[in-house]
This record gives sequence, structure tokens and C-alpha cells, in this order.
Amino acid sequence: MTINKPHISVQDLNVHIGDNHILKDINIDIPDKSVISIIGPSGCGKTTLLKSFNRLLDNTQDVKVSGNVWIDGENIYDPKVEITHIRKKMGLLSQRPYPLPMSIYDNVAYGPRIHGIKKKSELDAIVEEQLKATALWNEVKDRLSSSASRLSIGQQQRLCLARGLAVGPEIILGDESTSALDPISTSIIEDLFIKLKEKYTIVLVTHILRQAARVSDYIIFVYMGRIVEYGLTDQILRDPKETLTQEYVKGYIV
Repeated sequence: MTINKPHISVQDLNVHIGDNHILKDINIDIPDKSVISIIGPSGCGKTTLLKSFNRLLDNTQDVKVSGNVWIDGENIYDPKVEITHIRKKMGLLSQRPYPLPMSIYDNVAYGPRIHGIKKKSELDAIVEEQLKATALWNEVKDRLSSSASRLSIGQQQRLCLARGLAVGPEIILGDESTSALDPISTSIIEDLFIKLKEKYTIVLVTHILRQAARVSDYIIFVYMGRIVEYGLTDQILRDPKETLTQEYVKGYIV
């Protein structure tokens, strides 16, 4: 599949962790302003691939990465690249929300403050904008000074998304980001992903094929560390070309 203007371009990516060859010869172009879901069985390398996009693999012991990952034409594995600059482009939503031990307001304002924004009126505007973007403003606007830990787990996940958006990323990465949520909170997050793709490239790891069907424009099927098939969501789920993909998605009911 040809992507005219890839936002993320992966070339000959291989990842070893100790003696294990986790990702094998990954080559893929990911388009801008789309939702892309990475699917595959447990242990196939989905999360490792996701972490390769923001260099979180650097925090893994005995990791060896070869190949290139280009974002906006910049090779993020170039030894001269400043990692903080790269990670600022990424908003990461983990499996479980991890709000900072501070107020709702300070959670969202945390990143902008680190990056030098001190003026209260500017911070107020950022906090309101991002809480509105994550459909949380009306629920918390009268208690911004209260602890983020008092929010429900679904609200905490949206707060973490707002915190990530507040630093002005270009890409949102989600690692099983609704797996700990109830169906209503999951639906809210999925709707947000669909809305947010107007501004961001969104790459999600999910084990739920129905979720991939609901939110994705494209699907990447990974098996044993290799990309088996990559294509439009409808094509992958309804008419996959590869036998392995057919076997994996055969339980999906359209």
C-alpha cells in the first residue's frame, strides 16, 4: 500500500532484547491524520513497535535497535537527535491511567510549565482547551483544584490524554488504552480518537478487533515480530489477503 505523505516511515527496523529478536525487518509508512490500529496475538511485538516510535525502548535493558524511524523527515534514531524533542511530539496513553499526584488543573498544566509557560492566563487557556478536547471540561470545571485521584478511572484516562495534548504533540500513541475501562468510558475514548484524528496521527495497540473496526482507518497485523499485512480496515477485516491474517480475524463477525 502506498502512502503519499507518510507521517511516520519505518525502514528496516529490527529490535533485539537480550537474545530475543522481537521485531524483524519492519518497513511501513503511516499516514498523517488517521487512526492506525496494530493488532496481533499476545507477545507478537505490538507494544515494542509502538514504543519504537517515541524511543521508549531506550529505557529497556539489553535492547538493541537497528534501522530507521523517520518522523516528519527526521530520523529519530540518528545519534545526534535530542530525545526530549522527539518525545514532545508524542502523546502516550498507557493501559491504565497514571495521573500525577496533584490537582486536575496542575496535571494538565504540568507539561506546558516544564516547557516554559508561566503566565496564568495562558495556562488557564491551555487547561480549558484540552479538557474540552477530551470531553472532560463540563465534568470538572468546578473542581479543578481537587485531586486528580478523586476522578473515576475513565475520567483519569481522559485527563491523562488532556495532559499529553497540552504539550502540543503531533502523534498520539495508545497502548491498550481502554483495556481497564468500562464500556461507557471506552466508548467515550473511542469517540475522542475519531474526533482527534482531525489534528493528529493516532497509532493504537489493541487486542479487540471490534474496537479496531470502530475507530481505525488502517490496520497493521503483526505476527511473530513481522508485519504480515497492512491495509485499510475494511479490507483487512473482511477480505485479508494473507492466510495468517485470515486465520486471526476469522472470529470477527461483521
